Amino acid sequence: MRTMFPHMAITKGAKKAHRQSLRKKEINAKRRTALRNALKSVRDAQKGDTKTLASAYKAIDKALKRGLIKKNTAARRKAKVSKLLKKA
Repeated sequence: MRTMFPHMAITKGAKKAHRQSLRKKEINAKRRTALRNALKSVRDAQKGDTKTLASAYKAIDKALKRGLIKKNTAARRKAKVSKLLKKA
């Protein structure tokens, strides 16, 4: 029976780790979606909209804190967001 399902968790610890990874995968997907939605709202916003800028910064910082994106990626996205919303 074991040879039919070579990728199934066998030990109790492996089953627990698998459950945890599935939970984290779901949470990270929600966080990634929130980040994408914040960046989309920036593209649709008016120039100089500070509320949208603040929410985008918050989403980027949370994604950085939770390990979804790296430090330089966060800095690059913040720069791009501020450039988009800079008063013309």
